[in-house]
Amino acid sequence: MSIEKVGIVGGGQMGAGIAEVCAKAGVDTIVVEISEDLAAAARSRIEGSMEKAVGRGKLDEAERDVALALLGFAANRSELGDRDLIIEAVVEREDLKREIFADLDAIAGPDAILATNTSSLPVTRIAAATSRPESVIGMHFFNPATVMPLVEIVSTVVSDESVVDRAADFTRDRLGKTVVRAKDRAGFIVNKLLCPYLFEAIRMYEEGFASREDIDAAMVNGTGYPMGPLALCDLIGNDTMLAVADAFSEEYQDPRYAAPPLLRRMVEAGLLGKKTGRGFYDYS
Repeated sequence: MSIEKVGIVGGGQMGAGIAEVCAKAGVDTIVVEISEDLAAAARSRIEGSMEKAVGRGKLDEAERDVALALLGFAANRSELGDRDLIIEAVVEREDLKREIFADLDAIAGPDAILATNTSSLPVTRIAAATSRPESVIGMHFFNPATVMPLVEIVSTVVSDESVVDRAADFTRDRLGKTVVRAKDRAGFIVNKLLCPYLFEAIRMYEEGFASREDIDAAMVNGTGYPMGPLALCDLIGNDTMLAVADAFSEEYQDPRYAAPPLLRRMVEAGLLGKKTGRGFYDYS
């Protein structure tokens, strides 16, 4: 069964990016938010992103118009009843995701694939909120979804392999993404390798080992990384980094994955990174 209609729950940075990718691939896409105002903000976010793509020569005006015509926006999840694939892309809160999936279970058609864009939470526990855990998978896009080529397709111990294959084929063949498959372990492939490095960079800064600028410059110029670790934390969001650390600590019981105290204090102070204008760096 082909995937022709996609729904996105959440129109923030990740949800809007995933919706834009789908629409530009010619897929009928609906973005659902919790209010009309937030749905309108999601529309503006995507329109602005596409306008920038036109300005950079990455998208022509005709392609933009076709993609925008394929996008719908709503403030009620009931609009997702005819979707072949529904991707949840809200904040990293397990209670919220489970609530959403229980709702989607009652709304979605029997053949729909339900996917979470979580970067760290156990997909199995999210799937358990539904009566069809075999149809629930992880589809972890990377930020910004319009630029980053990778999607991790995550299967649980009860995922139907035909469901996993459908999602992987759609992501690779229709969306043009690079697909890797992972089992349901906290962090999957990328973040399980990446996050201990990011946490260690925060500890180095916290302990006064080097300045934030020198830590980042060392990794950019010494290893060829496009961005230093502290700047990357700000881009990801320090609240997301903390959620990942807590999920990892619960899963692995390994001090390498524990949240540095500075990270927790920054989140408590609202220093979340680029989205709030200040994190390890000032973006105001």
